[in-house]
Amino acid sequence: MNNYETLSSLTKDELIDLIDIYSKNWLAMDGVWFQSVEKKLGMDEAMYHDAEAWRRFTVIEARRIKEFLKLGDNSGIDGLAKALRLRFYANINEDSIVISDNSLIYRALDCRVQTARKRKGMPLHPCKSVGIVEYSGFAKVIDSRFECECLSCYPDITDDSCCCIWKFTLHI
Repeated sequence: MNNYETLSSLTKDELIDLIDIYSKNWLAMDGVWFQSVEKKLGMDEAMYHDAEAWRRFTVIEARRIKEFLKLGDNSGIDGLAKALRLRFYANINEDSIVISDNSLIYRALDCRVQTARKRKGMPLHPCKSVGIVEYSGFAKVIDSRFECECLSCYPDITDDSCCCIWKFTLHI
């Protein structure tokens, strides 16, 4: 039996469970390499490599999702909202999206990365700088007219009701 046959034999619920497993595995791998660099070379070096990885990965991820959704080059706020819902970790982190006029506010209500670091007694991941790279790059692939702004993210938390908040403004 090849991989296609194996996947084809699964029920819809089994496939959804498998997507959940794949998402958790990918996020675990992301954390494992980061923690390896952090332990050996320190947080600054780990953050440098994290930003470089996200600079490339977020574009790949956004292009594939954009193609999957058959979004046009200027798919706007609705396109970004759809694409954010299909990111590799969207099904394992709790989030919310609020759209108002020409902007979209994305809130990560729960973050598996920060939860895992807390559980292990590690300092929180200072993800703001990498988040700017990640979210800006993702949005610009979906629609080049987007500007991304961090409203709250560790270490600059301005709203402790969630893990982070990102604002995407569409400049028409």
